[in-house]
This record gives sequence, C-alpha cells and structure tokens, in this order.
Amino acid sequence: MLPSVDIIIVNWNAGDQLRDCLDAVASSDCNEYKLDKVVIIDNASRDRSLEGLEQLNLPIDVIRNTENKGFGAACNQGASIGRSDYILFLNPDTKVSPDSIDKAVNCLRDTARQQVGVVSIQLVNSQGEIQRNCARFPTPMNIWCSILGIDKFVVNKFTSYIMNDWNHQNSQPVDHVIGAFYLIRRDIFQALDGFDETFFVYFEDLDLSHRVHKLGWSSYYLADARSFHKGGGTSESIKATRVFYSLRSRMLYGYKHFHPLQANAIALASLSIEFTSRMIFSLLRLSPSQAQETLSAYAKLFANIPEIYRAVQKQSIAK
Repeated sequence: MLPSVDIIIVNWNAGDQLRDCLDAVASSDCNEYKLDKVVIIDNASRDRSLEGLEQLNLPIDVIRNTENKGFGAACNQGASIGRSDYILFLNPDTKVSPDSIDKAVNCLRDTARQQVGVVSIQLVNSQGEIQRNCARFPTPMNIWCSILGIDKFVVNKFTSYIMNDWNHQNSQPVDHVIGAFYLIRRDIFQALDGFDETFFVYFEDLDLSHRVHKLGWSSYYLADARSFHKGGGTSESIKATRVFYSLRSRMLYGYKHFHPLQANAIALASLSIEFTSRMIFSLLRLSPSQAQETLSAYAKLFANIPEIYRAVQKQSIAK
C-alpha cells in the first residue's frame, strides 16, 4: 500500500511564485505515494496569489489567516487538518522536478530501518547552481563566529553551522535539511508537537530537526532528486525585517539549546558587538541603504526584547 502525503505551503504575498510551485506539483509523478491534500495557509497576503487556484487539478485546501501568524504556526495549522503518513513542507518559491517527490517519498520509506525521519532534496538556483543549505547543529562557537564575521572569511565546521564546506553532490545523513523542502513522518511531527511557534520565522526548521535527532531519528539529504529554489522567498523585499527575525530567532535557539550563560552572552553580543560590526561593514562598503536596514532591524530588535523574554519563558515551561 502506498503511503499518503499532505503538502503544506505557507503563502505570504508570494505572487506568481505560488502558482508556479503548484503547477510543478500538479505535473509531478505520483507513483510512490497518494496525494491526500495540498494545504495552503495564507498569512494575510495582500496580493492576488490565491486567485485561480481552483483551476488546478490538485486537492487544494486553503486556510486564510487574518494576520501573519508566522511560518511555524502556519505550518502547524496546515498539518493539523490532515491524516497522511508523511507531510511535505514546501516553500512557494520552489519548483519541484517531476520525479522529486516520488524519489523523496521512496527514500523515506526505504530508510525506516536506518531511523531516517526527515528527507530533503538537492535545491538549485536560477543559474543551476547547487545551493549549499544543509547544516550541522549550531554550537556557541559557530554563533560567535557569525557575530564576529569570521564565518565570511573562514569556512569550516568550527566557524559555520551551514555546510558550505561540502559540495552537496552526494546523498548522506546530515544534522539538518532546509525547510524549503522538508518531508517528515507524521507520527514524528505529532510526537514533537510540530514546530515551536515561539520562532516566528527562521530557525524553526533547525529546531525541529534538533528535536527529531533527540528522539532518535535522523535527517537525510537526497542528491538524486532536485528542485528549483529561488531563496529569500517573499522576505527578500523587506531586508530589515528579515535581519530582525533572523537575529531574534537565533537568540531564541540559543536560549533553548545552549547553556543559559552561553545564551546570555550570545544575546548581549548580538545586541552590541554584532550591531557595531554590521554598521562598520556597511560604511566600508559605502552602502547607506545597508546601514539604514541595519538600524531599522536593530530598532525592531531592541523594541522586541520584552517579547523575546516572554518567548524564552514559554520555551522553559515547555521543557
């Protein structure tokens, strides 16, 4: 009997990208699985990205939120209405190749004995270049190297948790696969209560992979299957907001997975040393726009400190 799959797509002003993503799904082979639902959770988009979706030959369910609930919360919403064996979280800026989902499902099914709980595939950009986006679980040293900018000049497992030192041309188990194409067993997802919603966006997939690992399962990168991935998604146009949420989520990840003293040091350094280094880098590049984006991001971050504190308290209670 073929396993069933639900595809979950979180949409926020994705424009034509969403339709392109769904067209690719509709054109996909479906020999290794039964497609139960394609659930689109719209986080209060203001564009017309949802128009005409009923014309597609797909079992689409649309959830329309009146506010942007964040990526993890929206994913949990979508997953909650299905009963499939596997869940595929898919970004709207992806376009899967016809056999990609088949291959990923087959991989997940065949690796049960090896305790593989999550599978992702090779992602390529518009130039056909392989994106290096698998990751190791971050260490405090990795985060410090990022704060100080060392990871921009020295690339290895000590300076960066992103696996830029690996060409991503072969299949292998990894700590973490990117959430742009994230196929997970439903029973594992439910056992972990899904994504941690204290992460509004960024690091929520990394946190989930970490918890999958703690449960005794692993993640697997499948280089034999491929998808286009634009990268940056719809947050590309709001860079200051993207920097803010990235810094916020990195702090929350530290408080959840590092010793409190290490997490506090990282938070303080992010608010001081990293702010200074980002401003200096902007000035050296003679980029007033980048400097303005940094100022705007940090204004949001400082204003959000009380909310970050509440999120850390919520994480502590959940432990």
